[in-house]
Amino acid sequence: MDLSEIASISGKGGLYHILKPTRGGVIVETLEEPKKKIVVGSNHRVSILKEVSIYTTEGEGSVPLENIFQKIYEEFGEDPGVDSSSDQDELKAFLKHILPEYDTEKVYPSDMKKLVAWYKILYQHAPGIFTKEEEKTEEAQQEEPQETDTSEEKKEPKATAGKAKKKESQ
Repeated sequence: MDLSEIASISGKGGLYHILKPTRGGVIVETLEEPKKKIVVGSNHRVSILKEVSIYTTEGEGSVPLENIFQKIYEEFGEDPGVDSSSDQDELKAFLKHILPEYDTEKVYPSDMKKLVAWYKILYQHAPGIFTKEEEKTEEAQQEEPQETDTSEEKKEPKATAGKAKKKESQ
């Protein structure tokens, strides 16, 4: 599972795993226990976490949430030291530490609370998101069976079988 399969839904707390689209919306399942499946219609705003970013004052003007989660994971691991009920000043100091160039005018304390709450949910229910891309590629390469080129071996018996049928019919 990666951030392209996880969404936040306006008006609903928590994070959701996107299962499949429907004609009128999408079927999602809560990440937290107990698992509940619901159909989310077009009247709700669904934000896929892969597409969410935080405003900055430098560079492209924003940093993807995925990069921020990775920084938090590398530096703090399981406990970032703040939670969604922390003081605004604590949250600002935390984000300033993780992302020094964040835009203080566009990023609100409510956004910081969501960031911390989402991180904790993901760490607990989808920890595979935090493994580095290199590790994922190494694991995928190890899982794939080594293929050998057997195309000539497969062709030869077919050709022989075809010749044998021709001889029989003559």
